[in-house]
Amino acid sequence: MLAHAETTNREIEVDRSALAKMIMQLLDHWDLPTEDQLALLGLAPTNRSALSRYRHGDPIGVGVDQYARVGHLLGIHKNLRILFPRNKEQLYSWMKAKNKAFENRTPVEVVKEFGFTGLLMVRSYLDRARGA
Repeated sequence: MLAHAETTNREIEVDRSALAKMIMQLLDHWDLPTEDQLALLGLAPTNRSALSRYRHGDPIGVGVDQYARVGHLLGIHKNLRILFPRNKEQLYSWMKAKNKAFENRTPVEVVKEFGFTGLLMVRSYLDRARGA
């Protein structure tokens, strides 16, 4: 029984490592400055080392907030891929583009201003835009 639990814990850590690499690749595609990447992940502006660790495969944090943020960021990306299937430039620049729906702010600015609630606002907007 203990061996099974240890195996499951290792599998979860591998999944969290893959998730960390995946989210860092997405943030790189969005071409966001470090400050914005930290804000989207809900990390302190001084925690630049976390981004480096995630890039090198350290598992994403186990906190509910960070796990939920990663899920919403991946959901945002999924929505953008559905909305812009043939336009990679728009797909990857959308998070930095001013949007009338957000009072002419960028989605990143909305998240930085409103935190987790801002992330939900952006995700909900895209869910509605694609008819989900």
